[in-house]
Amino acid sequence: MANRKYSNEFKQEAVRMVVEEGRSRRSVEKSLGITPGLLKDWVWKAQDEKRVTYEALPAEKALKLLQAENDRLRRERDILKKAVAIFSTDPDRYTDS
Repeated sequence: MANRKYSNEFKQEAVRMVVEEGRSRRSVEKSLGITPGLLKDWVWKAQDEKRVTYEALPAEKALKLLQAENDRLRRERDILKKAVAIFSTDPDRYTDS
């Protein structure tokens, strides 16, 4: 089986369908006829290119980005704490017995 070459525009559009439209990688791969698993690499590469290294930023901007990330992580942690509390209670409480 020969390796197919895809243009950068094709890859970007496929990644956009996953990232911006929220479609699953599997459905995009199937609709575009891409080998399963290939789109995963494209999405990872696109995300790597967008990542920012904090050392290269001015101190104030880096601080703001880190504070925003910290806030997001705290919200995620709080959600997970609530989920653990809910699922660690008596399981018979949620059944219709």
